[in-house]
Amino acid sequence: MSYSGGFFIIKMKKNVQILSSKDIEKKLIRISHEIVENHNDIDNIVMLGIHNRGVPIAQRINEIILKITNIDIPLGSLDITFHRDDFRDRLLMPEIRETKISFSLDDKVVVLVDDVLYSGRTIRAALDEINSFGRPSLVRLAVLIDRGHRELPIRADFIGKNIPTNSGEHVDVRLRESDNEEGVFLVKNVD
Repeated sequence: MSYSGGFFIIKMKKNVQILSSKDIEKKLIRISHEIVENHNDIDNIVMLGIHNRGVPIAQRINEIILKITNIDIPLGSLDITFHRDDFRDRLLMPEIRETKISFSLDDKVVVLVDDVLYSGRTIRAALDEINSFGRPSLVRLAVLIDRGHRELPIRADFIGKNIPTNSGEHVDVRLRESDNEEGVFLVKNVD
């Protein structure tokens, strides 16, 4: 809400659905097949989901790969809160989640999973967290959505959908595990 000449102007948000639940499922199946096709030694892969929505996406990809290969890839989760470069700038108290890695990362291929790739700062923080647990031979990145606007030289290896965005737009991923609904929405500020 902003004030202009005696009137309050309310900025509305308009949501445009980009992907449905079925679309998300298809994208994750494709990503899973690409991961399998691009790695000769599936037994050397581990998967790490970034909290919040990267964790359920990683779980789904893991289940699909299990169906494809009959190999259960070790699965963990990362909380990158304390590795973020804007940690001290945030006014709100951050929600701390558990980093859960019950296997060695040394000499493994780590598939890092997140919902949306934007500036690259979340991934940089995740790489810092990974380094505190070991030294993988390779880190690959899988994201459901790549919306562009990188601030760091980071790119995804496996992408569900590229959604170019403009300033004033936001990509909102909603998953049944965390949001009790499912879909990907482009949120536009409307004056």
